[in-house]
Amino acid sequence: MKVVILCGGMGTRLAEETALKPKPMVEIGGKPILWHIMKTYAAQGFHEFVLALGYKGDLVKSWFHHYRLTASDFTLTLDGRTDPVVHGRGDAEAWTVTCIDTGESTLKGGRVARVASHLDGERFFLTYGDGLADIDLRKLLTFHTAHGRLGTVTGVRPPSRFGELVLDGTTARAFEEKPQLTTGVINGGFMVFEPGFLDYLTPAEDCDLEFGALQKLAADGQLQMYRHDGFWQCMDNVRERDYLDRLWRSGAAPWKPSA
Repeated sequence: MKVVILCGGMGTRLAEETALKPKPMVEIGGKPILWHIMKTYAAQGFHEFVLALGYKGDLVKSWFHHYRLTASDFTLTLDGRTDPVVHGRGDAEAWTVTCIDTGESTLKGGRVARVASHLDGERFFLTYGDGLADIDLRKLLTFHTAHGRLGTVTGVRPPSRFGELVLDGTTARAFEEKPQLTTGVINGGFMVFEPGFLDYLTPAEDCDLEFGALQKLAADGQLQMYRHDGFWQCMDNVRERDYLDRLWRSGAAPWKPSA
């Protein structure tokens, strides 16, 4: 089952990073957030990825093209005719990665439509290139297949923008940096769709996903929500990037696969 990841965003609120690279290539713990998302899927048995590229997509292509070599020791013969000899696997992954240029200004729905020919007419995962979670993808898939609709989105409670003091009277007992809100659910990505969902999309640049195809799908009674109450965090700004980076470097990243 293939995993489509939307990698075309410019990430304007991360301008200090995204002036030089696309948002999914901003690093958490020394690796692009895109790599962390892919590790989440691969650790649960999903190894086939289709990356819908846009802004500075050539940098994503280059990173994956050189990934095996940069993750390994190798011997290179500089004659232009001999392939490098890789010594051991290094950190190489058993992934297949299809990189598709879907246009710099194309909205998310159009990006999905433009990679449709690489989905083989089968059910597929879809997620954003800037969000991490400790989600059980097998449970998500089981939920999706059980209800028989065209699509499932994962509903999450967004973290607060502010830290929260835990008080005993006027005495602060703890400070929680990123408490999750107790009300309100948003689409956190980690979606599953049947091939019929593609009929709601066009390859036009202005074909939106959330405020277009998903609205139509919901109106037709074809959209379900899988509730995820565990960890979820997007990376929309520098503060959120730094928060995720600290979690990873501390060894306490909730999204890190256990094995």
